[in-house]
Order: sequence, then structure tokens, then C-alpha cells
Amino acid sequence: MRNGIIVKDDTVVFRNNEKGGVFLKEAYEGLGVDYPRFYKMDLLSKAGTVAVDALLKGSMDLAAARPETTGLVFSNRNASIEADVQYLEASKEYPSPALFVYTLPNIVIGEISIRYKFKGENAFFVSETFDADWMHWYVTDLMQRNLLKTCICGWIDAIGDRLDVCLFLVEAGAAAGAAFTTENLNGIYNKDYGK
Repeated sequence: MRNGIIVKDDTVVFRNNEKGGVFLKEAYEGLGVDYPRFYKMDLLSKAGTVAVDALLKGSMDLAAARPETTGLVFSNRNASIEADVQYLEASKEYPSPALFVYTLPNIVIGEISIRYKFKGENAFFVSETFDADWMHWYVTDLMQRNLLKTCICGWIDAIGDRLDVCLFLVEAGAAAGAAFTTENLNGIYNKDYGK
């Protein structure tokens, strides 16, 4: 999800000229995502919700997935700064508990876990740029220790009008799809999908 488009497996699944939250609302409706909590979420959680829905639709048998071994590992550059600033501004008049909830970047993991009932290991890291080496090492370690059989991992960054989301579905023993390698993670993340 970048520059007004959402791409899945090299195919554009949604395109719109809107930006930021308006783009996400249009994508939510256009892709037929159905999750009423969406409208009260912060920008980061909305981006994660729409991206995970697009990633999983037709790609993962949710009924067959074991919640205890399905996890989430994300990273980004700006943590939850978008919600932090909104909370700071709101707290000058009346601190809203509804905004406070979103002042941690890992709340996007909570929102996705609640929606899909995932209960496996999860983590959210903050780094300057997408670090494919770290992501590959961390997820591989969780899977080699049999803590996870399925992992949704990647980069979710949302600030203002700028959305930069690139997610990967990693499944132990999967016969289809690209191999889970650092080179493939970098290649997919850095690919120019146009506008």
C-alpha cells in the first residue's frame, strides 16, 4: 500500500487518488472489508486492518489456522506519532480515553488479533527503515522454535497523508508463493509499483 494503490502479488487490487485517512476509508469500502471497529481506529490501525484484509483474502484458510500459532511481527519508522499528536492536542481540553488507546504502535497488532482471533507471538519494532535482515531473522527464529506456524509480518507506517505498508504472509511448509528470504523481502518492499 503506497502512492494511492494497494498491490497484492504484483496485481493492483485497489487504486484511488485520495490520500491518508480518506484513501483508507475508500479502500475499506472498495475492498469490501467488514469490520465496524474500523471507523474508531487511528490511522496506523486502519492501514493495518485494510492491508491485512487484502493480504489474507483468498490466501489463507482462516478456519484451518490455529490461533495459538498464528502471529504478527511489524515494524515502522514513526511508531504511533499520528495518534500521539492527536492525543496531546485533545488532552489540552479534555483527554479522551478513546485516543489514548492508540498511543502505542502495537495497538494495530491488537486490533488485527481481535478481528482474526490470532493468539500467537507478536511484536512491533521501530526502526529508521525497513530492515529485511532483522524481519527475516526474527520471524525465522519464531518459526524454528515452533512458536509460530503462520506469521503476518512487514512494515506498517502511516503519518498524515503518507501510507507505506508492505506485508508478507509466511507459512511453515507452504508449497506456493515466493521463498521467505531477505532478498525476496527487500525485492518486494523496494519494487516500484507505480501510481
